[in-house]
Amino acid sequence: MSHKILNMSLVGQKTKSDFIEWEKLQSLTQKLERDNDWKFTLLITIGMFSGLRISDILSLHWNDLLDKTNIEITEKKTGKQRKILVNQHLQETVIRISTKIRFNPEQPIFLNRFGKKPISPQYVNWKLKELVKKYQVVKDTTKIKSHSIRKSFGRRVWENSERSEKGLIMLNEIFNHSSIKTTKIYLGIRESEIRDVYQNL
Repeated sequence: MSHKILNMSLVGQKTKSDFIEWEKLQSLTQKLERDNDWKFTLLITIGMFSGLRISDILSLHWNDLLDKTNIEITEKKTGKQRKILVNQHLQETVIRISTKIRFNPEQPIFLNRFGKKPISPQYVNWKLKELVKKYQVVKDTTKIKSHSIRKSFGRRVWENSERSEKGLIMLNEIFNHSSIKTTKIYLGIRESEIRDVYQNL
């Protein structure tokens, strides 16, 4: 499989981050867990299976996830209340990692090295670039940011819905975008991909 990351941009549009192919993101989490990087294994896994913004992921406490079937959160950016199913893969990852480290259930999951407050989104952006470079996930890391994980979730949902308009409508609701067009641009869906949807009906 090519390591070349897919171009996210529509013609005439610029985006700030690229998505990472789902299989490559899964492989990255497996390697991180193998190498005992519990924090970023869990951070990426939560992002992959929830589609939450990094600011909301970093606000999570252990008791938001442990023994829970849903993540219940008020989004920082929109103020919208969300209830997100914790699927089996995410549940199993949380359980495995919770047995590897010591923590206070009432504390944020992603504490900084001083143990006082969560790591920053800026640190996550930097660290994610370092990880995708170290594990050779993609060749060009310039557009890899924390938002890449959220976009990977979106592309996965769209592809699982057979790249349908219904999938875009679901994602538009999940992402709270103003229009379907905004969702298409956000996901970097090209017009050629949209044409393929109709050709394959």
